[in-house]
Amino acid sequence: MHPVIRLAKKDDIPRLRAIERAAGRQFLDIGMRAVAEDEPPASEVLRQYIDADRAWVHTDARDVPAAYVVVDLVDGCVHIEQVSVDPGHARKRIGAGLIEHVAGWAKEHGAPALTLTTFTDVAWNGPYYERCGFRAVPEAELTPGLRDIRAAETAHGLDQWPRTCMRRAL
Repeated sequence: MHPVIRLAKKDDIPRLRAIERAAGRQFLDIGMRAVAEDEPPASEVLRQYIDADRAWVHTDARDVPAAYVVVDLVDGCVHIEQVSVDPGHARKRIGAGLIEHVAGWAKEHGAPALTLTTFTDVAWNGPYYERCGFRAVPEAELTPGLRDIRAAETAHGLDQWPRTCMRRAL
């Protein structure tokens, strides 16, 4: 069996949480301890994405998830809530593959764009998403849903570092 992208299953949840923890540890190297130590989404939260068919995994040859993505529907767009790649599988375009998979799903469902929020100055965040076709959304152009997401991120303390919303037209 070759690596594939498939819908996540409930049995994947412990692995998804482990991927998130491993990916988060990279933030220690750049002085973002609070991000590195943040808990991954709770099992119940991940279960809700799985039940809604809005969670996908990239698996290795043994069908073990190496990366995952979960999405929300925000103001008519598909919002990438989280995409994480196990550092042992980094630099293989797995994250980009998941984003492209979501873009195809979003097009099939009539969404005009993908959105996400990210750290602007972290190489594997803002600059990476720019290479994937995303562009920063000016503050004045944020939709109500994106404003709500940014407010929740601010309340969670993520604005200690520069953050932005990004959009990729489909």
